[in-house]
Amino acid sequence: MKRVVILISGRGSNMEAIVQAQIPGAQIAAVISNRPDAAGLEFAARHAIAAEIVDHKAYASREAFDADLARTIDAHAPDLVVLAGFMRVLTDEFVSRYAGRLLNIHPSLLPSFPGLHTHRRALEAGVRVHGTTVHFVTPTLDCGPIVIQAAVPVLPGDDESTLAARVLVQEHRIYPQAVRWFVEGRLSLGADGRVRVRDEAASPAGWTVPPVEA
Repeated sequence: MKRVVILISGRGSNMEAIVQAQIPGAQIAAVISNRPDAAGLEFAARHAIAAEIVDHKAYASREAFDADLARTIDAHAPDLVVLAGFMRVLTDEFVSRYAGRLLNIHPSLLPSFPGLHTHRRALEAGVRVHGTTVHFVTPTLDCGPIVIQAAVPVLPGDDESTLAARVLVQEHRIYPQAVRWFVEGRLSLGADGRVRVRDEAASPAGWTVPPVEA
């Protein structure tokens, strides 16, 4: 069994998706939040998963918080650490500690729109396609090797909330898939810095938004 620790800051809908996927060979060892009022902690407790709090407001520095967070994580001996709506920028030391076993999901098709307010920026840019990305975490924010992406159309009349809702559906599809691949030992990082998925399904077909008309 691969032990998985999930970090959250709020309701943890991606955490729920991973738990509910019941990934063979994966044990969700703990859910840890930096916010005592995170709704996802209740979900974890209801599913008999260890739920812990490391409140970032109790620490004088980012380094002190990250050090205590790492100690809490390591107590559960994880093979994989999953950031699921964990709204803290982590120090380089923390990221390096879990290199190659720290995943994040970002609500855009990276490398487009790293950082915050991705849906607003996508709408402002006028893109026709938006989406979400699961990637390994590196010290450079939202720039780690990409594992899997999912795209959605940007529809006429979309606002931030409708676009975000469409993207979230895809987040709940691809994050459990990325965790499953890790647990199955199918992910590897090439010398070029790109992730390879052993025996991945691939199709050369593309798609357009709006579709090409006859």
